[in-house]
Order: sequence, then structure tokens, then C-alpha cells
Amino acid sequence: MDGEEVRNGSHDENLEHFDLNLAYRFLDSLPNDVHILNNLPDPLKITRINLAGNNVSVLPDSIANFLNLRDLDISENGLVYITPRIGELRNLKRLMAKNNNMVDLPKEFAFLLALEHLNLSGNRFESFMPEMFELLALKALYLGGNRIDVIPPDIHRLQRLEILYLGGNQLSSVPAELGILRKLKALNLCDNKIESLPSTFAKLTHLQSLHLHNNRLTLLPVELVKLRNLEELSLRENPLVVRFVRDMAFNPPSLLELSGRCIKNTGVKYGPQDLPVHLLQYLNSARRCVNPCWKGVYFDARVRHIKFVDFCGKYRLPLEQFLCSPHADERWEDCSSSSSEDEAVGIPRERMRKVLLG
Repeated sequence: MDGEEVRNGSHDENLEHFDLNLAYRFLDSLPNDVHILNNLPDPLKITRINLAGNNVSVLPDSIANFLNLRDLDISENGLVYITPRIGELRNLKRLMAKNNNMVDLPKEFAFLLALEHLNLSGNRFESFMPEMFELLALKALYLGGNRIDVIPPDIHRLQRLEILYLGGNQLSSVPAELGILRKLKALNLCDNKIESLPSTFAKLTHLQSLHLHNNRLTLLPVELVKLRNLEELSLRENPLVVRFVRDMAFNPPSLLELSGRCIKNTGVKYGPQDLPVHLLQYLNSARRCVNPCWKGVYFDARVRHIKFVDFCGKYRLPLEQFLCSPHADERWEDCSSSSSEDEAVGIPRERMRKVLLG
């Protein structure tokens, strides 16, 4: 092995640590003496192995020779099987096994109690494996691009999770228990079939990034306004976006409503001698708009929608807004949408952009 592939790492109690880089070597196995073949006589000194981009369909028992392994990358191998002896790697902190063909894990996987980062995206899992919920040290779990249709309530056991990526699965609902993950900072549920979110999301007080685009959401829980640390919210390609645009485009206030607003907002004097009883009652039913950008009143025509922070970088905006007038707030940001679906549903891109950014 040349000098670029064996790298001297950190020192711990006078023990040298080495990386074994075997990525993209056209390997179809991991020989017992692979460390010797690569000029590393002591497998206990190897703390990182990169096997990515080979043809190792079976991770063999020989992996257990590296008891001090902390970082293992076996991505892009067509991997279908992991030896039960993986459970002997008690120091393993990071396991990358994305873009393979795995459908399950050995029960010994539950012994990886030091594991903090697990990436199993792009495999063929149809459900969460029970062993995952024993990995209580996990801080980052990536399961995107699988075939998972249910998030089990046991997800609440992973109390140290900061990143949870479940995009590109078959999820139709989200359990209330997800809201118990108090340390969660980034949650990706994009490209699923989710129709609603639980109110327990209000408990995700450390959440900074929430990706929900390309689902079937028709509404959002008002509790989302409590997420004061939320900086990034992606909601494009959900029915709630299109519905709001159509409401604004095709449901303008009635002539009666516009006349009533004009009378109330300009302070026109009126009394029983001027108007019939039903119009007096109507004018007296005027309500003050809760949008601070609009000081007027409304009667029936008011639209509630979400202020989006899609496409324009990371900044925090209120999630819920009431528009009592189409001109209530025209301070639109000059940002571009990455979605091409706007015209596909018959909505002008410029209008959709304004709605998305509020």
C-alpha cells in the first residue's frame, strides 16, 4: 500500500492509530490478512477502514480482527449481509453503509453501544430494525431512500439524536413519540406520503432544520410557531401550498365585504336611520385583522397560510400568517423557486414564489 493510503493518525496512551484505505480497489472480499498485505502488522492499531466502492457483498468475520475500529465505511458495495461478529466492534462510533442491498441487520448489531453516526440510506429496509433502538448513543441516523412505511413509537428511545434523515421512504404518518426527541436539530421527512404532523412537534425546541417537501400535507399544526430555533423549513410540493395560491387567486372578497371594509376603515358615520338592520349587524361584526402589517378589518374573507423559508437561505420567519387583504404585505423577497411544478398545476411561477416566501 502506498503512502497516501496508510495515514498515521492520533495517539492515545502511546498507541499509534492508522487508517486502512481500501476504497475503489475492485475487492470482492476482506481477507483475514488484509492488514498485513497493506504493511500494517497490528490490526489493533487500525481505527478506520474505508471499503467504499468495492464489490464486497458479504462483510465477513475478519472484520472482528479490528477491535479498536472507530470508523467503518462499507458504502456502495452491493452489500447484502453483515456478519454477527460486527457486534464485537465495541469502539465503533461511525458506520457508513449507504447505497447497498441490505434488508436486515444481525441481532448482534445492538451491541454497538458506542455508535454515534449510522448511515443506512439507499438500501432495501422495509422497516426500522429493532436493534437500532438499542443504540442509545446515536446522534445521527440516516435511513433515507429505503422502503420504510412506519416510524415505530420506540423512536423515542434514541434521546441523543440530533439528526434524523428519513427522506425518500413510504411514510404516511408521523408518531407523536417523535416529539420526545428533545435534542433533535435536523429532521428530514421529504419525499414521503405524510398527510399531517403531530402537535408534539412543539417539543422539538432545538430543531433548526425541518424538510417536509414533496409530501401530502394539507395543513400544519399551529404548534410549529413555538419552534423558535427553526431556521430552515422546506414545504414545497405539498397540497397546502397549491391550495393557498388558489384561494388567493380565485376567492377574492365579495362586493359586500369590500364595501363594509371601506366604511369601517375610513370611519364613515352611520346609524339606524341610514341602513337596514341586517347591514348594521353586518358592519358591527367586523373583526380586526391579526396581521400586524394590516391595520384594517375583515368580515368573512381572510386567508390563513404559512410563511415559508424555502429557497432563500436560512432565516427565521413566523410560520403562520393571516392575510385580510391581497395588499396586506407586499414586501416580497427576490428569490427563485427550484420547483418546476408551479406551472404544472396552472399557477404562475411569480405568484407561487410570493406565496412561498411571504
